[in-house]
Amino acid sequence: MAERTVDPKVVRQRINRVLRIVFIAVTIFFILAPIFLLFKISVSAPQDILTQHPPFLIRNFTWNHWKKVLAAGHIWIPLLKSVTVATFVALFGLLIAAPAAYVISRLPRGLKYGILLAIFSTRMFPEVGIALPISVTFIRWGLVDTNLGLVLAHLIKVLPLMTWILTGTFDSIPKDLEQSALVDGCDKVQALIKVVLPLSLAGMAAASILCWLESWNEFTYAVYLCLADATLPIKTYYYVRRGNWFESAAYAVFLTIPVMIFTFALQNYLRSDYLSGALKY
Repeated sequence: MAERTVDPKVVRQRINRVLRIVFIAVTIFFILAPIFLLFKISVSAPQDILTQHPPFLIRNFTWNHWKKVLAAGHIWIPLLKSVTVATFVALFGLLIAAPAAYVISRLPRGLKYGILLAIFSTRMFPEVGIALPISVTFIRWGLVDTNLGLVLAHLIKVLPLMTWILTGTFDSIPKDLEQSALVDGCDKVQALIKVVLPLSLAGMAAASILCWLESWNEFTYAVYLCLADATLPIKTYYYVRRGNWFESAAYAVFLTIPVMIFTFALQNYLRSDYLSGALKY
């Protein structure tokens, strides 16, 4: 009976596949483990957490910590403020950064990289050094404790990132598509609306998600510009300082839920093959 030979190439492929699966599983575990532990603390009884060897899984499930946070009524105003500010930052950022990124992407290579470098150099300044003069100016303008003031402050932080992402997005759209639209009878504006913008939805979605998250998690500007109505990150920080671990974990879970909803809502636009088949050479 002939012995069955094993192809070394097939063995290497199987080993690489197993190692890839193990790497992905370990990565997912390290990403999800902190979120699980946060949720676990928010729904666990104190005797399961305040012990020398706390269990990894949830043993005594309870909604008491969530009920205390909701009954206090201090979460709704910060939650609404954070959602409102982050949403308007993403929208205004797109309205400002998308035209600028399109123009930058169509410039010569040397000039384009020089402008992007100048834009990114603004991120080298510490936010604390920027927040103080901004807060003084906004006090004069009456923008302290207003959503508009916080949106304008956050735009300083997110516009360079959004412009960089969208410039790369517009760079990936072949100019031949615009020229074909012009040949078919479209003018510049129609080619931009009918050809460029639909193909750039994936990049716009990615930029919106990142900038929404940047605004949602922002802390420095909120400390300077929110005196009475705090955002949800500041409210969570106050609870952490008070030393109540369980209510702090509940607040942190509330801080995470809108992020997951917003990300899942836009994930349909994040397709790597968005431009596949656009041109055939």
